[in-house]
Amino acid sequence: MDREASLAALSMQKHSVEIELGGKIITIESGYIAKQAAGSVIIRCGESMLLSTACDGEPRAGLDFFPLTVDYREKHYAAGRIPGNFFRREARPSEGETLISRLTDRPIRPLFPNGYKRDTSCQTIVMSYDQENETDVLSMIGVSAALSISFIPFNGPLGAVRIGMIDGKFIINPLASERLKSTLDLVVAGTKDAITMVECGAQQIPEAKLVEALELAHSQVKLVVAAIESLRAKVGKPKMAHVEPEVSPWVAAILKEHRADIAKALLISNKAQRSAAVKACRDAIVTKLGAGEEEQAADVKAAFGDAKDVVFRDLILDGKRVDGRDLTTVRPIVLDLDILPRTHGSSLFTRGETQGILVCTLGTSEDEQMVDSLKPKFNERFLLHYNFPGFSVGEVERRPGPGRREIGHGALARRALMAVLPSQEVFPYVIRLVSEITESNGSSSMATVCGGSMAMMAAGVPISAPVAGIAMGLVMEGSRYAILTDILGDEDHYGDMDFKVCGTEAGVTALQMDIKIAGISAEIMGKALEQARQGRLHILQKMNAAITVARPQLSPYAPQIVQVQIDPLLIGKIIGKGGETIRRIQEETGAKINVDDDGIITIASPDMVSIEKAKGWISDLTEMPEVGKIYSGVVKAIKDFGAFVEFIPGTEGLVHISEWMHGHVNNLNDVAKEGEKCQVKLIEVDVRTGKFRLSRKALLEESPEDQARRAERAARGPEQGGDDRGPRRDDRGGDRGPRRDDRGGDRGPRREGQGGGRY
Repeated sequence: MDREASLAALSMQKHSVEIELGGKIITIESGYIAKQAAGSVIIRCGESMLLSTACDGEPRAGLDFFPLTVDYREKHYAAGRIPGNFFRREARPSEGETLISRLTDRPIRPLFPNGYKRDTSCQTIVMSYDQENETDVLSMIGVSAALSISFIPFNGPLGAVRIGMIDGKFIINPLASERLKSTLDLVVAGTKDAITMVECGAQQIPEAKLVEALELAHSQVKLVVAAIESLRAKVGKPKMAHVEPEVSPWVAAILKEHRADIAKALLISNKAQRSAAVKACRDAIVTKLGAGEEEQAADVKAAFGDAKDVVFRDLILDGKRVDGRDLTTVRPIVLDLDILPRTHGSSLFTRGETQGILVCTLGTSEDEQMVDSLKPKFNERFLLHYNFPGFSVGEVERRPGPGRREIGHGALARRALMAVLPSQEVFPYVIRLVSEITESNGSSSMATVCGGSMAMMAAGVPISAPVAGIAMGLVMEGSRYAILTDILGDEDHYGDMDFKVCGTEAGVTALQMDIKIAGISAEIMGKALEQARQGRLHILQKMNAAITVARPQLSPYAPQIVQVQIDPLLIGKIIGKGGETIRRIQEETGAKINVDDDGIITIASPDMVSIEKAKGWISDLTEMPEVGKIYSGVVKAIKDFGAFVEFIPGTEGLVHISEWMHGHVNNLNDVAKEGEKCQVKLIEVDVRTGKFRLSRKALLEESPEDQARRAERAARGPEQGGDDRGPRRDDRGGDRGPRRDDRGGDRGPRREGQGGGRY
């Protein structure tokens, strides 16, 4: 086959669909790239292009979980860049890539059929990025399309969309530049029937407005789903046969004989005691029904978990929670401040059996984190790191570093607190929050939000309002459902929804919703948001009793930071040649100095004394020399005709020998030395040459003898050489310095009887 025929055959395999979201066209193409994958698509919006693929492996026996892996990776070539690391190639996933991997994973995972246990891999590679059309939502759509056209069982398609809001108006699929001005960043995923996932950051937006945004988002999700279904009709492969496992007959037997025993064990409020009681109940049932046969005992043991799930959910639908609370009550809250004496700010937040130590550390611009991604490099001044050690749930665990879950929970808490941070102009510090979860029984990320808000206020960070977070749950069976406030770990595990809501008294700052069922309606989400608002206000009331606003004084261990605004045209004087001046200021004052292009100078030091010294330097460097003003100077060089004195850092003037002191000076080296500090007065500025004439003599008291000699010279008059006219000037108005004799030598000052002391 010749080249033309080959190209024609290739083009015949190419199929595409288009979706219009917010006036922007998204194209999904398949059939000509990565054809050996079970499913693959190229998804494009503007000049941003991604390759999304789906593959499956052989089933693994004995698995009690679905081995799904979702990876999103950015290639630097996509933005015309070379990676900035030592190896100059893409390495382990960045936090941003990890978060988008999670964002893609969370909504598709519940859409696989029950009992499907084959290894499944979904990968997205960003191959072109135009800096405007964002790739996270495209990744979600691309993976959904790849799964939908593959033979892998998948109860999709799934659609996704981003909603922004500028000046109170919703924007569908906003550009990156529009997101900078948006007060809402809402990502919604769902099927044609219901919403399955929500991720949101907001600027204290009321719940009713969010419900409007969710309804708008779902209407756009349906458009995406319809387009993927159209593509599946063109190129979709027949789905692999999958038979969902039958419910074990032992489940019915356990429920019939031991429902009350399981319920009694589940209704113990203490987590450790409840776990022990459930285990004892399980062992007793296995012993009774297992009849001593190993295989039968294993079947009974496996069935016990399903039976416990049924009892747990029935109790909640009947209004009974395992710790004795009703559906809307928040667990008891205990708050402590300043538990760590040497940190800049700390808090201990305890809610029920969930506890976190939050630590706030303040730093200078040198502590900013540089973010190197497909977008232009930038520095981040607010960092939040969430740590979840095994001992918090009583487990033995070795963890070499933060996992996806820790990165995701930290990002959610950070998003919730970003909305209330002061601007850099108001508070020029780098802020780092660390959450150490010391005990966990549900909602540890929300404990991070509450404790983090308090730790920042304790550290003196002037946040605009305290922020609290609460996790909501849902149990749904047919038309019956129950919405739970402040869920436990077990309620998260056995329930159908984990809905985290963060905000101030004024409105919501962050949302995150994951569900295990096909989806929920906007009506249920609206009820959950209102119930969450009531719980949030209760928590804020407790927090306000401990601390309401930021402390006016920073910790004595925190760096002191002062900002000075100068004319940007004077930045060069602060920096100096090759950075010489700014290095000298830092060395002599002990302060750290950062100069921005807009003329804002940030001065940081552990003490204000160093800061004031540095401010003095900067003030001297940037002020215009004023005739008649007195300056503190340093002698830089001594010549026969006078001394050059640095009276402003980086600026020198001449103290002529006749202006050094009263009376006659034969040799200036006899009365002055380099490095000597002295007070000088600016007596003249030559505007044409920019030279400065200084006087030390003008600041010294004249002795009686000098007064008499000056009076005698004045009496003789100019015709006798008695006038004291000071240094002569050349035709250009400059200071000529000492006159020279016929041999070119320096004659020095003329003596009495030889015409008077003119220099």
